[in-house]
Amino acid sequence: MTEPTARPRITLIAAMARNRAIGLDQRLPWRLPADLKRFKALTTGHAIVMGRKTYDSIGRPLPWRSTVVITRQPDYAPPGVLVAHSLDEALERAREAGEAEEIFVAGGEEIFRLALALGRGDRIQLTYIDQDFPGDTFFPGFDEAAWRLVEREDHPATDSTPFGFSFLVYDRIPVKT
Repeated sequence: MTEPTARPRITLIAAMARNRAIGLDQRLPWRLPADLKRFKALTTGHAIVMGRKTYDSIGRPLPWRSTVVITRQPDYAPPGVLVAHSLDEALERAREAGEAEEIFVAGGEEIFRLALALGRGDRIQLTYIDQDFPGDTFFPGFDEAAWRLVEREDHPATDSTPFGFSFLVYDRIPVKT
């Protein structure tokens, strides 16, 4: 009898302002090099799932990562990415592409909302920016009672970064059966 293979961990990864803003006009509303460096370090070598608008804002597949784009457009086929038409299909495509360890869900708002509603996240890697920013996309609220804060790294404001921020890691609390 063969052992069942463990599924990859599904991690939502986002940077969010105090007012929950995550984007404005398909861009980040702030400049935070430490967050971009952390995103790269965490996601390199893994699969990334994102919505079409998020992918279009980046404009290209990110190096050293498999990229799966979720879209409703039937003929959408940018070079170098896998395309899916639902979150579950995107997660399956990431697994089929060889991701066995961790799949990162990188937004945008609609994809985060869907992943949380469907219970498709095991972990949230959240950069919390302690300032309000204008935004037109927002990280959805989530039931924090269903998650455990397992790691927190605070960074105060500096001359080069005029706002404080924190790297937060939440793990979903397993449901007792």
